[in-house]
Amino acid sequence: MEKTNVEIKMGESVEIDEQKWVYDSSVDYKGRVPLRASTGGWKASFLIIAIEFSERLSYFGIATSLIIYLTKVIHQDLKTAAKSVNYWTGVTTLMPLLGGFVADAYLGRFYTVLASTIVYLMGLLLLTMSSVVPSLKPCGSGICQEPRKIHVVIFFFAMYLISIGTGGHKPSLESFGADQFDDDYPKERRKKMSFFNWWSFGLCSGVLLGVTLIVYVQDHVSWGIADLILTLVMASSLVIFCAGRPFYRYRKVTESPLTTMLQVIVAATRKRNLPHPSNPAYLHETQKSEANRRRLCHTKSLKFLDKAAVFDETQDTIEQKQNPWKLSTVTKVEELKLLINMTPIWLTTLPFGICIAQASTFFIKQGVTLNRKITYDFEIPPASMYGIGAIGMIVTVTIYDKILVPLLRKATGNERGIGILQRIGIGMMFSITTMIIAALVERKRLRIVEKNLLEGSISMSIFWLAPQFFLVGIGDGFALVGLQEYFYDQVPDTMRSLGIAFYLIVVGAANFLSSMLITIVDHITEKSGKSWFGKDLNSSRLDYFYLLLATITAVSLCIYVFVARSYSYKNVQSRRTADVANCHNRDDREAMA
Repeated sequence: MEKTNVEIKMGESVEIDEQKWVYDSSVDYKGRVPLRASTGGWKASFLIIAIEFSERLSYFGIATSLIIYLTKVIHQDLKTAAKSVNYWTGVTTLMPLLGGFVADAYLGRFYTVLASTIVYLMGLLLLTMSSVVPSLKPCGSGICQEPRKIHVVIFFFAMYLISIGTGGHKPSLESFGADQFDDDYPKERRKKMSFFNWWSFGLCSGVLLGVTLIVYVQDHVSWGIADLILTLVMASSLVIFCAGRPFYRYRKVTESPLTTMLQVIVAATRKRNLPHPSNPAYLHETQKSEANRRRLCHTKSLKFLDKAAVFDETQDTIEQKQNPWKLSTVTKVEELKLLINMTPIWLTTLPFGICIAQASTFFIKQGVTLNRKITYDFEIPPASMYGIGAIGMIVTVTIYDKILVPLLRKATGNERGIGILQRIGIGMMFSITTMIIAALVERKRLRIVEKNLLEGSISMSIFWLAPQFFLVGIGDGFALVGLQEYFYDQVPDTMRSLGIAFYLIVVGAANFLSSMLITIVDHITEKSGKSWFGKDLNSSRLDYFYLLLATITAVSLCIYVFVARSYSYKNVQSRRTADVANCHNRDDREAMA
């Protein structure tokens, strides 16, 4: 009885202690164990969301009108301008991989965000100067047929500085925001599940203002004033971000996560001839969690990799046991298994990314051919239709977080309401619906063109495109937010910035795949008689292409469901206990998610 009483008292002291302090390997800005009441949580994450708002405002304010600037101001022909946009977008898409690696292996998330934001701000300053400073303007006065070379050089240098800034900013900032919540503390774990919804709310708010207010200023005031607004907003958000330094929780950088993965592969290969132990308890593991790395429970998949954690008593000395290239821990082995198991999910979500890529290309081109007049003397810019998608996403994440999740928690008993993979699957279903509706709208537009070849589809309102843009936003509210949470939550703790980069690459790779698919379809349909992609939209059959995308995504969704049903979520040991029973309990809880 005395022993039991002591255990209860000890349990109470631990609970009280954890209410005051955060024991998730994070530290405060002075390197100490963080106080729960004064660090992290919403007060820190809202400051982080503010800088994401300004970055998305800047990015979409620039990106959506880039091709217009290149053709009207720099006087590139359409083909050259399109290539310039593709090169810039491609670099911007790939840079998060480098930024995420630097954050996880060297600088840490806070300093990567700080450095990349400064680079981003430098790019915006140069962009503003290229439009405002007389000696750097494209023309001395009036309109010129060819811009000054100094303007072109500074313009593109500024754009690629912004690209580099985005690369460090995107993967690090989102993971840094999620780091402000303790996974093992129930109250904060629930808040963390809402974080990705409100992150997307702030992101979409920036997108909405970027494609409306900033685009309007570019069209009706001047490019220089628009760039100046973006520069001031980014500078203000940088000040806000730095002011929040005492309130953040930080993760120490211990080692390169990619090195750890390579060590497991090398150790497993070296011990490939050793027998697999009959009991996982014989596999090597540390006595306690390492800094910035929670211990993971052993899983039965990919048994070959388990050999990296087998201790060979005939050859391994005590010194060799300390060599990670010869002997790994179960946790490090399981981290590599996580990445391998995530690959099928990543691949099967690519068609979803191809669908949403159409919103920035063909959807906008459709808008150009339609009636864009709001009043007698005002026309809505085609790029501003992005705003409807942003509104769709804002509405979706708000209703999902405030209404659906509480109801679903009661119905399913799952803290998330529904599982992460289920949420992604629902978003993929919306993308299929989007493509079908887009095909029907385009078919209606073509019928109007057939009836009146001279006027084309100018009698058809641009707001016929509103449903497909709104559905894109709903799909993003489910799938994109789900992908953000999935790649942050399921990657190893030491590479969460890279995890967000993997999510970003879903969208980036999808853009490249979309271009490849267009080329392939163009080649095949041209051989069969008439290409689906003519010289203009009126001679094209985008309705067929949209239906093809709906079919591809539907097939991919079927494969995704099969993969998701057999997927095993990350199984983290509690920091209080590390026994086998606890692993099973944790596994049951995660399986519901």
